[in-house]
Amino acid sequence: MTLITPTRLSDGRELIYFDAREESAAQHRDAAATSDARGLPPRGPAGTARYDALTGEWIAVAAHRQSRTHLPPADQCPLCPTTAANLSEIPASDYEVVVFENRFSSFGPDLGALPAAPEWGTTATAYGRCEVVAFDSAHEGSFGSLSPARARTVIDAWAQRTEALSALPGIKQVFCFENRGADIGVTLLHPHGQIYAYPFIPPRAATLAARASEFYEASGRTQTLMGSALAAERSSGERMVIEGKHFSAFVPFAARWPLEVHLVPHRQVADITGLTGEERDELTTVYLELLGRLDALYPTPTPYIAAWQQAPVDDVLRPASYLHLQLTSPRRAADKLKFLAGSEAAMGAFINDTTPEKVAEALRSATPASARKDQA
Repeated sequence: MTLITPTRLSDGRELIYFDAREESAAQHRDAAATSDARGLPPRGPAGTARYDALTGEWIAVAAHRQSRTHLPPADQCPLCPTTAANLSEIPASDYEVVVFENRFSSFGPDLGALPAAPEWGTTATAYGRCEVVAFDSAHEGSFGSLSPARARTVIDAWAQRTEALSALPGIKQVFCFENRGADIGVTLLHPHGQIYAYPFIPPRAATLAARASEFYEASGRTQTLMGSALAAERSSGERMVIEGKHFSAFVPFAARWPLEVHLVPHRQVADITGLTGEERDELTTVYLELLGRLDALYPTPTPYIAAWQQAPVDDVLRPASYLHLQLTSPRRAADKLKFLAGSEAAMGAFINDTTPEKVAEALRSATPASARKDQA
């Protein structure tokens, strides 16, 4: 069982320790040992959101993020445990997993509802919340380098935060994700991810939810779109990468990116909160294996975006939604990246440079570093 210990940083931001071990949790319950000694000034006002009447989308304007920390040296890392020489964002001498409100937040800290009938020129407060998830106290690594026990605690943290953030006023979508690698634009090398709680349903999530809802209604509410896609992929086998008892990973039939994999539970759940303990256990091992296979493709670590597609906080769209992970990388060769050029960036029309079947075959053949160690 994961133990949860909430506290506050000196500027009022919430910080939560997630511990699998009682001895760690006991240390974090000691207020004197984990108080934030920095004396930070109060948080500034939230940014703004502007309505794009041409697309019907909301755009966050967060100019204050220009001053955020960028690739600091290890001894100044804001995600490492606090020391006398480095008063970091995490005021403890050690930790397992930590979640805290982002100091340079794109959304929030104010909560509320965006205008219901926006038009050209509508500007509103960028309501919502952005959180940082520090996966481990070690300075270098990523989710794929975590031990199974630590990865399992991160999954519990995602679930707890998804449930808590979904209950906040005005929140329409909770998005857990990890950006990995400088080529993706990562500004901190410490193993971490983020959670965004949006005051609207983002465009990609809205498209997925609408398509899922259309399919669900057309089937008489007996089938889900992702469930049908999963069944077809498992039956074909051409693009399957990993098949477990509760989860399968496959390269989607119409993959957009040079490397793209969907990790899907065999049972429909709306979000990570709905996974059972047994399902979370298998997710831990399957997810780590998948990331290991991704890294085994080339001599250097593969940059990626790991995006958890969860159901919107919407009573109409939620019944048809199906939790899944969308793992993508722009890497198309050992020394080449795919950039979003004219067709992709301007028109949203993707052109893939390889076939999903070849990518799936390469991932099936790849041997993760952990497996190579076991064979040695």
